[in-house]
Amino acid sequence: MSNSGATSARTAVVIGGASGIGWATAQALVADGCRVAIGDVNAAAARDRAVELGQRDQGHQGHYVDVTDEDSVQQLFEALGPLDIAVNCAGFSNVGLITDMPAADFRAVVDVCLTGAFIVAKHAGRHLREGGCLVSISSLNGRQPAAGMSAYCAAKAGLSMLTQVAALELGPRGIRVNAVAPGFVHTPLTAPAAAVPGVVEDYVDNTAIGRAGTPQDIADAVVYLCSSGSSWLTGEVLDINGGAHLKKYPDVLAHVMRLAGQP
Repeated sequence: MSNSGATSARTAVVIGGASGIGWATAQALVADGCRVAIGDVNAAAARDRAVELGQRDQGHQGHYVDVTDEDSVQQLFEALGPLDIAVNCAGFSNVGLITDMPAADFRAVVDVCLTGAFIVAKHAGRHLREGGCLVSISSLNGRQPAAGMSAYCAAKAGLSMLTQVAALELGPRGIRVNAVAPGFVHTPLTAPAAAVPGVVEDYVDNTAIGRAGTPQDIADAVVYLCSSGSSWLTGEVLDINGGAHLKKYPDVLAHVMRLAGQP
């Protein structure tokens, strides 16, 4: 699906593209021939990453965007104009028992991971060209529950259904809508969890292939979902987790409590 020449390159935006899975995805799309705009809440990092992608005349851009602020998302898409690909990698999680968690902490995760995904889908759907692609980064937690991760699990499960509804609504324009659901991937976002003794080992023990994921693993899947090779695939949540969905989810909360000296 690669394109040669700046005038024929497909245009893509990667939201949350300044680090982790988003950054790997931006690089992979450029390698596949796309002009890429990086949108991130860290505007300076987005601009720096755009420079890293290539020469200024290649059309790569860096922009500020906050997926919880619809005006911000709307302004980004209006600035970019018609697009071929939109990838939403924005997300974060927290840990806490339902009985202890402040409602504001629950809402904060849902605002980014689910409501933010809706806002991105809304404006991407208005700006994607016929035949375009929208891909969201979901999670293994969209299908596997984890104690202490109620907000993230609920939001990612909701994202799976949002993906299917958006696929139905945008399908008549030839726009395909899919999601990728990673297992444990080493990124700046997961670094605090990885630093808790036993967490990574527990993940790996519950992964059929026996290793954690890399951002490149996920980026490769996103490129596939945006390619002509997946032209008859929409409304799919693609599990990229080394077979972790075949086993049990690690008890991350127990590892955190043990580190904190709690029984």
